[in-house]
Amino acid sequence: MRSFVRPVIYTQRVETIESYQERRDCADQNIPKFIQACGYLPIPVPNVIDRLEYYLDCIEPAGIMLTGGNSLVRYEGTAPERDKTDLTLICLAQERNIPLYGFCRGMQSILDYFNCELQTVEGHVAVRHIVDGQWGSMEVNSYHNQACFRVKEPLQVMAVSQDGVIEAVACDEKRIVATMWHPEREKYFAKSDIERAQRLFG
Repeated sequence: MRSFVRPVIYTQRVETIESYQERRDCADQNIPKFIQACGYLPIPVPNVIDRLEYYLDCIEPAGIMLTGGNSLVRYEGTAPERDKTDLTLICLAQERNIPLYGFCRGMQSILDYFNCELQTVEGHVAVRHIVDGQWGSMEVNSYHNQACFRVKEPLQVMAVSQDGVIEAVACDEKRIVATMWHPEREKYFAKSDIERAQRLFG
């Protein structure tokens, strides 16, 4: 662990519990475990905050992590409040030069922000596959129905699957890293994922 612990905020999925007539924010417990393994203090952000800029002022995060779950409403998702949270956090990250790490749905939010079209794909849910690119060749998990085949600047492609799906993007200038795989869903967190987050968040 580091000599001092800086916070990293992370988003949560929206679940509807019909028996209680509730819409709940929730996240896999492995997400804060992954953030802790990277050496940071995990702090969840709910999808109901109107003044997210004030939330960031109070916490002063080392970075923001946009997590998985819930398709974007544009792609038949049913959680508009999640879309709003992600979009607001991306905008604030850009305005304040806060490092931004997105995975799965989080990467899709980043792609959408930069006007990169998503398409429905098959064979990418609950499987493992090889990806190749600037980060080398690696086996990763996959849990997504939407994917991107071409990105726009300033994003750069870091990894691609064998069927052409872009599996990772980055932008050093804007301090962005995003992957379609879930770092928290590995039985043992990958050293490469941990080191990538640490380099990004500093």
